[in-house]
Amino acid sequence: MAPDTESRASQGMAAGITGLAVNVVLFAAKLAVSFFTGAVSVAADAINNLSDAAGAVVTLVGFHLAGQRADAQHPFGHGRAEYLAGLAVSVLILLAGVELVKTSLERIIHPVATELDLPAALVLVLSVLAKLGLSRYNKVLADRTKSAALLSVSRDAMADALATSTVLAGLALTPVLGPTADGWLGLAVAVLILRSGWSAAKDTLDPLMGEPPDPETVAAVEELILSHPPVTGIHDLIFHDYGPGRRMMSAHIEVPADRTLVEVHHAADGIERALKAQFGLDAVLHVDPVEEEDPAADRLWLITQEAIHRLDHQGTFHDFHLEGPRHTELRFDAVISYAIPLSDDEIREQLIAAITAAAPGVRPEIGIDRCSVL
Repeated sequence: MAPDTESRASQGMAAGITGLAVNVVLFAAKLAVSFFTGAVSVAADAINNLSDAAGAVVTLVGFHLAGQRADAQHPFGHGRAEYLAGLAVSVLILLAGVELVKTSLERIIHPVATELDLPAALVLVLSVLAKLGLSRYNKVLADRTKSAALLSVSRDAMADALATSTVLAGLALTPVLGPTADGWLGLAVAVLILRSGWSAAKDTLDPLMGEPPDPETVAAVEELILSHPPVTGIHDLIFHDYGPGRRMMSAHIEVPADRTLVEVHHAADGIERALKAQFGLDAVLHVDPVEEEDPAADRLWLITQEAIHRLDHQGTFHDFHLEGPRHTELRFDAVISYAIPLSDDEIREQLIAAITAAAPGVRPEIGIDRCSVL
């Protein structure tokens, strides 16, 4: 089940406060080191910590908003504020990376001699250890709260630790590598920061744009629904993500047509309660009655299956109904992969042609559903 909303909000805010404090201290310490050594790579690392501190503020605000209850203006809650916070953090990371690229290129073109003394080395070593600890801390909280925003912060902290390690090693080797080494090291740090920012942006953009659910979740949900009699099939399973802990789903469940409305209603209620308890999902179920032991329907079912498999060997169909006095009105929805390079109209035309060739007199009415995972 999804973590409690208030609990995950408090843990996210605790992570934000910790990140803010650590990054402000590291920024001040590295800025002092940069001032005394003249190393642009250390200055770049300091600016990155300042960006991380700003990101921690955004994380604090995001988790505060996400923890608020639903209201009249936002009936599905404020959970997506956490995704927006993660996106804002990633934008700050990317902007810092771009600025560091510019600064490092200038230092490569106009190199300046730098020196690394013991106090400066100690500050950088402590910075690496602090970032490793911060990365681990946020990873534990991300796993506990299922938070993409905290996972992004964890990855960013790990990238920072690698970047600072690169700066430390490079400055120690500057007498051997020459004065341009500082600029090249700054550029390497910038690349690491840009990569971290892009990864963080993708993790938060995907749920905002509407990513498909993972196959394991789909399989588990389908198994739960099918375990409740009299359900015999399920299709049109759709997830709606309104933020961590605020997910909804809808699905069509197939039941024998001879079952009473009371029986089906009781089964649907039981399924909805189970989905809420096990997955934290608020579910809406649509019931499709299915006629059983009908020879004419069985024959057309096989014809339809063959027609769809010739078009897409993984294709499926649902809502299969025969109507009319002579079972000439055929209605169903075909589920076709996005990988099939045909328009919906072209798919529909090919299916109608194949079915009517095998069963003259039948008038198919076909809906087309697209799916990335069949």
